[in-house]
Amino acid sequence: MSAWVLPDYIADVLPSEARRIEELRRSLLDTARGYGYELVIPPLFEHLESLLTGAGEELDLQTFKFVDQLSGKSLGLRADMTQQVARIDAHLLDRSGVSRLCYCGPVVHTRPDRPHATREPLQFGAEIYGYEGLEAEVESVQLALECLRGTRAPDLSVDLADMRIVRSLLAGVPVGLQTLRQVHAALAAKDASELAQLTRAFPQSSRQGLAALLQLYGDIEVLDEAEAALGAVAGVRAALADLRTIASTVQHARVTFDLADLRGYSYYSGLRFAVYASGVSDALVRGGRYDEVGAAYGRNRPAVGFSLDVRQLASVVALPALRAAIRAPWPHEDGLRQTIKALRAQGETVVCVLPGDAGRVDEFNCDRELADVAGQWLVRAL
Repeated sequence: MSAWVLPDYIADVLPSEARRIEELRRSLLDTARGYGYELVIPPLFEHLESLLTGAGEELDLQTFKFVDQLSGKSLGLRADMTQQVARIDAHLLDRSGVSRLCYCGPVVHTRPDRPHATREPLQFGAEIYGYEGLEAEVESVQLALECLRGTRAPDLSVDLADMRIVRSLLAGVPVGLQTLRQVHAALAAKDASELAQLTRAFPQSSRQGLAALLQLYGDIEVLDEAEAALGAVAGVRAALADLRTIASTVQHARVTFDLADLRGYSYYSGLRFAVYASGVSDALVRGGRYDEVGAAYGRNRPAVGFSLDVRQLASVVALPALRAAIRAPWPHEDGLRQTIKALRAQGETVVCVLPGDAGRVDEFNCDRELADVAGQWLVRAL
């Protein structure tokens, strides 16, 4: 094997893509800061028991594990940063009120989580801790949409669901963990025959309610259908009312519903939302309410948030225009050096051509040059 061949689903990021990713990263963090979110930077790896505390089986399987040569303890490379941010909120900040936290950094997966995905996503996220009200969900959806609008992602749509509906339908039903996972998978896949087989011993009301969920997807009319079919089940009307409220706050994006979509069922406790862009099959953003995330750290604080892969986002948004730049000869004398310094202090990009080099620059648009005009260094158009 050649020394420069990288592992499967791992790739270098070359200048054009790297510029796009970095500009997106800055835009996302600036947008979150505009909402009052404070930046945190969790470590790339930590003790395995801390990293996976309260996490589901899926995250465990996605986590690279190794032994610390200093302590002999098991460590893990983070596959998701939400657990780490929950730990920070619970034990390091220890605030009694609301905390708004954001982050952006690489995570590592043992396997790609979707076709053609990298195993080294650049995860951006924003989370609200310590607030139970629906306003937290509203803000999270609004911030996610504003983050994507800032990237010029095309024709956004928001898909909404609520984990409380399925939990209400299964309340009091004796079911093992393995069967529960299979029921959730059948609902997510809309597999009616598999669902019927798995729920054949369930009470009739639960069996019929779960079967009805398979058809409850589409526009706002879905909520009317859900209320007619499931409204008698305790807790369902409240969840549907919350979905209506959140949908009413979404602007400049289509809103759809899929009440059987249980992706992340082991994680979310209430609202679940995903944001899509036109022509892109995979969701660009996934988020929702996950109130139990901090319980394993001793502080079961309410929590709402979302995350996205900046590298995935970079692959679907339009490439930004090249930054305008000024080409200059290599400064052998002080006057030219001072002129270049002054231009850079004004925010200009000045590319000095090294002696003997052709001066090719792919990532900047050198539309001007510094030229000696009658003994003065002046900027002129090319």
